[in-house]
Amino acid sequence: IRVPKEYGGRGGQWQDDIIVAEEICVPGYIFGCTWGVSGDVVTEALVHFGTEEQKRKYLPPICKGEKFAAECLTEPRGGSDFFGATTIARRDGDDFILNGQKRFIVGGEGADFFLVYAKTDPEAPPHKSITCFMVEREMGVKTEYLYNLMGSRGGGTARVVFENVRVPKENVIGEVNGAYAVFSQMMIPERFGTAAMTIGAARPALEIATDYSTKRKAFGTTIKNFQGVNFKIADMVIKLDTCRAMIYTTALALDSGKVKPSRCRRMASECKRFVSEQCWYVANLAMEVMGGIGYTDVYPIEKIVRDLRLSMIWVGTNEIMNSIIQHEWYKERAEEIASNSKRNSELDAFSAFAEGEKVYE
Repeated sequence: IRVPKEYGGRGGQWQDDIIVAEEICVPGYIFGCTWGVSGDVVTEALVHFGTEEQKRKYLPPICKGEKFAAECLTEPRGGSDFFGATTIARRDGDDFILNGQKRFIVGGEGADFFLVYAKTDPEAPPHKSITCFMVEREMGVKTEYLYNLMGSRGGGTARVVFENVRVPKENVIGEVNGAYAVFSQMMIPERFGTAAMTIGAARPALEIATDYSTKRKAFGTTIKNFQGVNFKIADMVIKLDTCRAMIYTTALALDSGKVKPSRCRRMASECKRFVSEQCWYVANLAMEVMGGIGYTDVYPIEKIVRDLRLSMIWVGTNEIMNSIIQHEWYKERAEEIASNSKRNSELDAFSAFAEGEKVYE
């Protein structure tokens, strides 16, 4: 959606992207996961850090749907510890020799291209030790294991193995040892895109529960007439509308180009954390409205519950989101105080200047 038109994209903005992200997930969360990884995340790296040759080679077939790209970050040893990567890329003339494994790779079963993070300088400081590569399936990438997931099935989520895979230096995305910049840029579409997708996956739960409560009768009336039911529907509506408002506010901020990157990262992380939790709650409220039949596969509520559990885990756990949010907020507040650019609300107290009573140690 946001890829420039000259490379086969729509040239859209985040305000366009989030509409697609929500709608594409209505029939199933995995549709958004696979679309988002290839068309929103990998393309982000190419647009911002790819050479002209890389953009013209990889972006058009991805945008046309002729080729699919997967992102390879998480390893068997973990995913949140980005700098702890054990996949190694050793320089060999004009090539790099890639060895290692990546885990839980959405689309790993059938992807044509793999955006791979690998350690290229183990002795360097962590943020200067990793390089990002575009690796093609034909270079020798192997799919070793397909995961049977609790939910969000059908995306070919796999463990991908690289054994002496030779990658030309022309396939480096960005700078050698400069993957931290790529990673930082891509965290916004990963996390913000996930938030928009999650609303779409949760929306059917509200619709199905509403329709069911309109038809289902108990004690001589439809159950929508009981506050124990209709108040749950009200909660679901409020939560989804609040999530959507948060998403659109963040999209406007990102599209404006006037919001500093650190705040963009914070807002994207806030969206991912808040929306995923609220939508998970919406799905569980729908199951409560449906009662026992909601726990069966007669209705898709149980599938929605299973699917949405992923939203709080992938592309950074919600605990990692909290870590990012607090870090960026503390830094932002310290900058405000140092610059004296905001009024000091502490001075609104009647005895604000009783410094002897303000004890911090």
